[in-house]
Amino acid sequence: MNFALYGYGPRDKRTWIIVDCGVTFPGPDLPGVDLVLPDTRFIESEVENLAGIVITHAHEDHYGALLDLWPRLKVDVWMTPFTAGLLEAKRAGEQNAPDIPVTIFKAGETFTIGPFSIEAVEVTHSIPEPVSLAITSPAGTIIHTGDWKLDPAPALGPKTDEARFRALGEAGVLALICDSTNAMREGESPSEEAVGEGIKEVIERASGRVAVTTFSSNVGRIRSVAEAARDTGRQVLVLGRSLQRVIEVADELGYLEGLPPFLSEEDFGYIPRENAVILCTGSQGEPRAALAKLARDEMRNVALSPGDTVVFSSRTIPGNEKAILTLKNLFIEQGVKVIEDKDALIHVSGHPRRSELKQMYDWVKPQILVPVHGEAAHLVAHGALGAISGIPEVAQVRNGDMLRLAPGAAEIIDQVPFGRIFKEGRVIGTDEEVGVRERRKLSFAGHVAVNVVLDDRYDLAGDPDLVALGVPDVDGRGEPLEEIMLEAAVGAVSSIPRPRRKDLDLVAESVRRAVRAAANDAWGKKPIVTVFVTQ
Repeated sequence: MNFALYGYGPRDKRTWIIVDCGVTFPGPDLPGVDLVLPDTRFIESEVENLAGIVITHAHEDHYGALLDLWPRLKVDVWMTPFTAGLLEAKRAGEQNAPDIPVTIFKAGETFTIGPFSIEAVEVTHSIPEPVSLAITSPAGTIIHTGDWKLDPAPALGPKTDEARFRALGEAGVLALICDSTNAMREGESPSEEAVGEGIKEVIERASGRVAVTTFSSNVGRIRSVAEAARDTGRQVLVLGRSLQRVIEVADELGYLEGLPPFLSEEDFGYIPRENAVILCTGSQGEPRAALAKLARDEMRNVALSPGDTVVFSSRTIPGNEKAILTLKNLFIEQGVKVIEDKDALIHVSGHPRRSELKQMYDWVKPQILVPVHGEAAHLVAHGALGAISGIPEVAQVRNGDMLRLAPGAAEIIDQVPFGRIFKEGRVIGTDEEVGVRERRKLSFAGHVAVNVVLDDRYDLAGDPDLVALGVPDVDGRGEPLEEIMLEAAVGAVSSIPRPRRKDLDLVAESVRRAVRAAANDAWGKKPIVTVFVTQ
């Protein structure tokens, strides 16, 4: 969930730019949440000094929060044509999405935002048109790498621009703010060309249909699958809206030229089994994605049979292991063969390993290294690598740290508000504002609603009404739990002297406590209890 701020100027007159505006996805600890967004309180308080937003590439963790957060910021946004195309396609599919003012740039171009001169430098990654940013101010030049790798044979697009990075290094680079995702992995990443050959070999060996799932945004991988299918005499059928959207944008920009047309779900019945390659969404086990529907045999027109093959051309994002394993087991139970990256070279990361990082250090020769984009283990490993590689200063930062790069030594000078906010349907807010905090409690212990009616003498006008959701029917001895809680509610009211029952809030709180205590004694858990008292 990338969201970086760069500022220049004195404290009371500092101009800011945002680099990337990403989103992440909720786990089971956030029931009901659709998206997790960065908390922008700090820059909202400085919004009059915000000059613009620059997006390095169109992965969701770098640009996916734009539609939701832009209305809070309302400044111009700079991005490449492919990113702009995906943003517009996403905007068209969302009700009341804002019309964001976008300025298009391409790799190799330089543009100015406030006091910053920004040059987009070509890099290789697992998506079209990724760029690093050389950001120059009167204090010097810093390089924000974004996501990158060194690939001698990318599936599409040029290689990382070594000559330009070397030239920037010769001119002098104050700081390198650098991707740490693979900083714990030795060597160099395999090339995308080799992955294409690996996928082709898997398809050649397969006797039945081959379903391939990958990240929707990886147009190079989509092209590799399409080329492998073409070269083995097969046709590609596409399942999943996000894949279809990416393919439409990539095709408009010429990234899929020379390939046979992709087929749709309705064409499935006309493709001989041995000629079918099915490209589908759902590599992370998403329950509503095409791959999960195939695993559950829920597709209207498409199905797999014993002897077919499913290829996971992707990595498992931490937290998704169980969902992905469930899908693999469903396929195996059906007699479908599952191929993953331990079985063949069918996926490669889009991030630099340690040898690639050292190559970048050599080109850029920064005075300061700032490891970013990774967990603590990656950031520390990256910092240690930079130190032993001879970079004079390594600055370790964490979320919320304000790092001064110049003048003087790199130093953390402030801590600003940071964190996460959540999108649920059309509502965006903190966990308390969107209700997820209470919902999480509900998921553990359920909810009990009690309605107490008092007559004009403040006695009970009949038994209270009680409705329990997510609570067991009986306790460990077989006694109905609702009856136990109901008796507790009646006893709580009876124990209050009649004159004090005029305080309806007191009655409600007494009943709430009694019902929770009774549930805890009988069940061992305390449900959320809501009490209504009327007279």
